Amino acid sequence: MRVNRDDDFGKATLIETAGGGVEPREDLETAIKRELKEELGVEVKILRKICIVSDYYNFIHRHNINHYFLCKIESFGNTNMTNEEINDFHLSTLKLSYDEALAEYEKCRVLRLRRFIENSEVLLFKRIDESVYGV
Repeated sequence: MRVNRDDDFGKATLIETAGGGVEPREDLETAIKRELKEELGVEVKILRKICIVSDYYNFIHRHNINHYFLCKIESFGNTNMTNEEINDFHLSTLKLSYDEALAEYEKCRVLRLRRFIENSEVLLFKRIDESVYGV
């Protein structure tokens, strides 16, 4: 997802993996399928869990536990993003190859959020590469 942020961490345009929160009475697999349908418009089959990343943002006293899954797209459809995702974060869907995504993350090295991005998103992509290709 392309995100235009303007928050406590500053103003930035960057990419992030699609995802979001777990709703009440929802398990992780149901949540990831729902979030990917809402944000990307895709129905997916979950192949396996890749990793968990725990982020604590001291600046805003927030702790996020992120669960990452490797999924196979089964079908494409329409997105169903919230007004906040559209109007506040200006989320837009991207289709990037692995190398293109890493190049986009590389552009984020100049941002104030660089450390968070490198410690979660970039490590995730490297883990996917090892998991899928045995590199």
